[in-house]
Amino acid sequence: MSKKLVVGITQGDGNGIGYEVIIKALADERMLDLCTPVIYGSSKIFGFYKKQIHNIEQINTNVIGSAKDVHQKRVNIVNCLPENVFVEPGQSTPESAKSAMTSLQKAVEDIKNGYIDVLVTAPINKRAMVGEGFGYTGHTEYLEKEFGVEDVAMIMVCDNLKIGVVTGHVALKDVPAMITVERILAKLRLMKASLQRDFGIDAPKIAVLGLNPHCGDGGLLGDEEQNIILPAVKAAVDEGILAFGPYSPDGFFGLGNYAKFDAVLAMYHDQGLTPFKALAFEYGVNYTAGLPVVRTSPDHGTAYEMAGRDMADPRSMKSAIYAAIDIYNRRTRYDDLMADRMTIKMPDTEIKPKGGRIIE
Repeated sequence: MSKKLVVGITQGDGNGIGYEVIIKALADERMLDLCTPVIYGSSKIFGFYKKQIHNIEQINTNVIGSAKDVHQKRVNIVNCLPENVFVEPGQSTPESAKSAMTSLQKAVEDIKNGYIDVLVTAPINKRAMVGEGFGYTGHTEYLEKEFGVEDVAMIMVCDNLKIGVVTGHVALKDVPAMITVERILAKLRLMKASLQRDFGIDAPKIAVLGLNPHCGDGGLLGDEEQNIILPAVKAAVDEGILAFGPYSPDGFFGLGNYAKFDAVLAMYHDQGLTPFKALAFEYGVNYTAGLPVVRTSPDHGTAYEMAGRDMADPRSMKSAIYAAIDIYNRRTRYDDLMADRMTIKMPDTEIKPKGGRIIE
């Protein structure tokens, strides 16, 4: 039986819908049977938003200074913000941006120290945080740097659809120059590894989208498909990756061809996220593949226009929590299996797998 995981949840922008979706997601007592949640933020802000939500029964909370002191049967809140923190629902403020940064930094510190098992991040205002010195265009880029990995892949996930992107939070005008054989191949490698380790798909089939309308229409509308994307697909196949394409995105999604593949690699952010959100917005999850830890988030933003009005839908936040737990458990089983395989030695040597039996 899988262990009960400690799930770290950052508050995100305290003036957005982060607290509302967190509270609604954790209001079901069955969630505490599945995991031990730890919110990084403020018990004061938690209490403020809880009062704005109707039909929420009593939520037992445990205010702590460190995730080392979690209560297994309560919603834990690490008070990492100033006592005089101020809430302005629906407003982008320097204070809310700074608080989002503090929450994220504390949670990352704790997952590095092993105090929490997985990380779920509530939405942030990227522009406001950059304005306060954050230095990154999003969670993905920050976590890539914090954990010192060479590359990560943003993969949007739901039960029947997984879409990764070659380029993430960059201006559209900069995308073509960033589409290279090496970058596409790197993302395909990351996706294959993640689909196997994190999602339990032994031989994943990955569809690769084109960049230009109609996949360039034989070079009439652009040559990236012929000169970059197709060579990258062929190179991936030579490495044993089951990559296919490139496919024209409009027909690919319009005809439902995505259902024939385990995952899809889009060339840029909106090319992948637009069809994903059209098909799976309520339950979609943003997952960062390639990190040594498991991080997920809801697939929506701060939604300031809904903040403090009891209008936010918590299903994506619930899905993010469930996905983090499932991925952690699948990854653990996969790593255990790989470790067992590594114990196998040459045929003339005894092999002792788990259980103590000797295989001749």
